[in-house]
Amino acid sequence: MADRLPRPHRDDVRIAVGGLLGGLFLWGVGLCSRGPDDPMALVDAGWAVLVPLVITAGCELMRRTRPRTALLVGTVALVADLLTRGNLATIVMFTDLVYAAVLYGSPGAARRIPWITGLITVIGTVWPVAAWRKPEGLLIGAVTGLVTFTPAATGWIVRNHRDTAVAERLRAEQTALLAEMDRTQAVTAERARMARELHDMVANHLSAIAIHSTAALSLDDPRTSKDALAVIRENSVEGLAEMRRLIGILREGGNDREPAAVPTLDGLAALVEGARANGLDIRLDTDHGRVPAPVELAAYRIVQESLTNALKHARPGRVTVTLAQRDDVLDVRVTSPYGHGDGPRAPGSGAGLVGMRERATLLGGTLAAGPDGALWAVRAALPLTEGAAE
Repeated sequence: MADRLPRPHRDDVRIAVGGLLGGLFLWGVGLCSRGPDDPMALVDAGWAVLVPLVITAGCELMRRTRPRTALLVGTVALVADLLTRGNLATIVMFTDLVYAAVLYGSPGAARRIPWITGLITVIGTVWPVAAWRKPEGLLIGAVTGLVTFTPAATGWIVRNHRDTAVAERLRAEQTALLAEMDRTQAVTAERARMARELHDMVANHLSAIAIHSTAALSLDDPRTSKDALAVIRENSVEGLAEMRRLIGILREGGNDREPAAVPTLDGLAALVEGARANGLDIRLDTDHGRVPAPVELAAYRIVQESLTNALKHARPGRVTVTLAQRDDVLDVRVTSPYGHGDGPRAPGSGAGLVGMRERATLLGGTLAAGPDGALWAVRAALPLTEGAAE
C-alpha cells in the first residue's frame, strides 16, 4: 500500500490561502508587477498570471512537508510568472518557498541553496551591467538578491539558531541525566557505607548479647546467669551508644548531637579487651607506623568484624590479631580455630564478609577469608599511599 501524502501544517494552509487571496485581489484591481509594454511579458492575457499564482499557492501547502519539491515547482511557476505581466503575490510566496526549503529541508539542501542563490544574484548583477553598460542594471541584481538570496540567508540563520537551541536542550538533558545518575550512585554508595557502619558497630554487641543470653537460658547456674547478664548489660549499653551516634550523624539539623569519634588503631586494645570479656582468648600483635585515616578505619572495622565472627562461629581456642606494615601496605591478619563450637551460636547473614571486602576494595586493597589448615584466616592488604587511600 502506497504511503499517503502527509497532511499540510495548518500554518502552511493559512499562508497558501492568504497568498492566493492576496494575489486574486491584486489581479482584480489590475495591479501587476510589470507594465503592458514590458518586453518580458510575452503572454499579455490577463488571466495568465493566475496560473503561476495558483501553482505557487499549492506549493505553499508543501513548504514544510516536501520543501524541495515545493521549491522546484515554485521555481517553474516563477519563470512562468515572468512571461506574463506578473503578480506580486506570486513573487512573495516564492521567497517564502526559498526560506522554507533552507529551514525545513535536508542539511545538504540547506547548505547548497544559499550558495546557489548567491551565485544567481552575482550573475544577475554582473550580466545586465556588462550587457547594457548602464548602472540601472544593478537594480536587476538587487531584485534578484531580494527574491532569492535574502530569504535563503534568512532561512540559514534561523536554522542555525534552531539547531543550536536543540543541541543546547539535548546537552542540558544529558547533563541533568548525568547529574541524576551521579546522585543515584552517591546515594547508593552512601547507603552501602551506612549499612557497613551499622553492621560493624552493632553486630559485635548483639552477637555477644545473643550468645550470653542463650548460655544464661541453657545453664541452671545462678552465678553463670549473673555473669551473663552483666555481659549482656554492658554490650547493650555500648550498642545503644553506638546507635545514638549513628542516628545523630543521619539526623539533619541536629545541633545537640555529640560528634561521632572515628575509631583508630589505638582503640584495638580496648576492642580486644571487650572481646576477651565476651569469652575470647585473644593475642594482639601490632607493628606499624603512621597510617592514613581511611586505612586506619578500614583496618579497625576488619578486625572488629573478624572478632565478631570468631565469637559467633569459632571453636574454643586462641584468636590471633596481627597488624604489620610492609613497604607501603598494611597487612591485617586475624586467625581463629576453624569450625563451630559446642556452645551457643548466633546466626550470621554473610554481610560481614561482604562489608570487609568492600572496605578493602574501596582503598585499592584486597581481602581473602577462608580455611587455612585448622584455622579460619582473614587476610587484608591495605595500601598506605595517598592515591589509594583516597
